[in-house]
Amino acid sequence: MSGPPLAPPDGYQVGHWSDPEGMTGCTVVLPPKGTRGGVWVMGGGPGTRETDGMSPYSRSEGPSAVLLTGGSAFGLAAADGVARWLEERGRGTTTPAGPVPLVPTAVIFDLPSGDPRARPGPDDGYAACEAAAPGTPARGPVGVGTGATVAKALGREGSSQGGFGYAATRTGAGEVVAALAAVNAAGDVLAEDGSILVGPRDADGKLVSGAEAMAAMTEPPDLRAPEGNTTLVCICTDAPLDKRECGMVARGATAGIARAVDPTFTPVDGDVAFCLASGAGESRPFGAMQVGAAAATATAAAIRDAVRAAGTA
Repeated sequence: MSGPPLAPPDGYQVGHWSDPEGMTGCTVVLPPKGTRGGVWVMGGGPGTRETDGMSPYSRSEGPSAVLLTGGSAFGLAAADGVARWLEERGRGTTTPAGPVPLVPTAVIFDLPSGDPRARPGPDDGYAACEAAAPGTPARGPVGVGTGATVAKALGREGSSQGGFGYAATRTGAGEVVAALAAVNAAGDVLAEDGSILVGPRDADGKLVSGAEAMAAMTEPPDLRAPEGNTTLVCICTDAPLDKRECGMVARGATAGIARAVDPTFTPVDGDVAFCLASGAGESRPFGAMQVGAAAATATAAAIRDAVRAAGTA
C-alpha cells in the first residue's frame, strides 16, 4: 500500500470533530443510501450503541451512519446529534412517523488524556456530519483519535500518542476496501515485519515489548494503569455484500488488529469492527472471503498509519 492512499468508495463521506484542548473528538462515516452493515466485537470492555441492529438476525435496515467517538460511555450522546442531522435531511429507516436514523456507535476511553469533563456531545456529532466529505480523510490526532494513546502495558507514563488512521486496497474484482481505525490500544503497534513500531518506555526511557513485559510479570499488573483502551475499525467497501456477509467481513477485519497490535483483545480493550457495504446486485461466490482478507490487510495498515500520522512511530 505504498504511494498516495486510495480514496474510499464513491458515496462514502467521513467527517471529524476535534477538541485539541479537551483532547477528545468524534468521527462519523456517512454511507450511501441502501448500504448494508455488520459488526464484530472482540474486546473485553466495549462501549457501544445500536450495534444489535447490525446483527443478521435483526430485521432493521442498514445503518444510516456509523460513529466512532471519544468520551467513553459519555461520548455515546454524540450519536444524538448525528441522528438529528440525518433526520433533518430525511435519511433513515422509513416509518409511518417519518425517517428514523440508525447510528451504530462505538467509543474509546480517552478521558485521562485531557479534561475528563470534555466529552463529545450531540452538537459535536452534528458538527462532524457537517464536516463530512468524500475522499481520503485527515489522519493522526484528529476526530476520535484526538486523545488516543497506545502502548500502555507499563502504565500511562510510558505510553505514546495514538490517533486515527486510514488505508485502502482493491480486490481482484476491482472492489475498494477501505479501513478507518481509531487506535487507542493498550498494546504495542507492530510494523509490517513484526518489529515494534510503538511500544512502552521503561523507567530509563528504553523501548520495550509490552507483550513480553506483561507475560514476564510475577504479579498481576495494576489494571488501573491501562485504564481503558480500544481499537475501533470501520470497513467501507463497494462490494455487493449482504448483511450476513458484512458481519463476516467485520470479523475478518479483526485479524488485521491482531497483526498490528500486541497484545490485543485484552480484558481492558473494547475492540469493535464495523463493515459497511454499498455495492448493488447479488454477492459473488467467495466474495466475503476475498473482501475479508483485504479488510484485514487494510486494517493493519490503517492502524500503523494512525501512529505514523501522529508522529509517534
